[in-house]
Amino acid sequence: MQAAGTEAWSGIRGGFARLFGRGEAGREQAELERLDQTRAALAAAQEGDEVQRVEIAQVARWQTRLEVLLEELPEAEQREVVAELRTLVAQVKAAGPAQAVHNDFSGATFTNSQVLGSGSMTVTNNHDK
Repeated sequence: MQAAGTEAWSGIRGGFARLFGRGEAGREQAELERLDQTRAALAAAQEGDEVQRVEIAQVARWQTRLEVLLEELPEAEQREVVAELRTLVAQVKAAGPAQAVHNDFSGATFTNSQVLGSGSMTVTNNHDK
């Protein structure tokens, strides 16, 4: 889900589609569509609780799908899928967030959009605008 808002999305999207498609073009296309639905749901979520709720729901959805996939495969194929997953996770980590800003605002007060004081605040945006 973290990759949905990064530049790495298309490669990771394709990797997951291949992983779930298991060599069948029709299944792979269906997975691409599911992944696009996931990205759209994440992008459509507004602020705060809704974003968190949608992220949790999507993570649970894909985690369950991965668990079912692994359970249905013979042990040798399970090892292959796990290796593919590790590669995809490494790609997500390498891509990092789409945008990250760090400011120090400890004990700060905010008046008319001005910051008075100093301290800590980290803002991370993982969604495309």
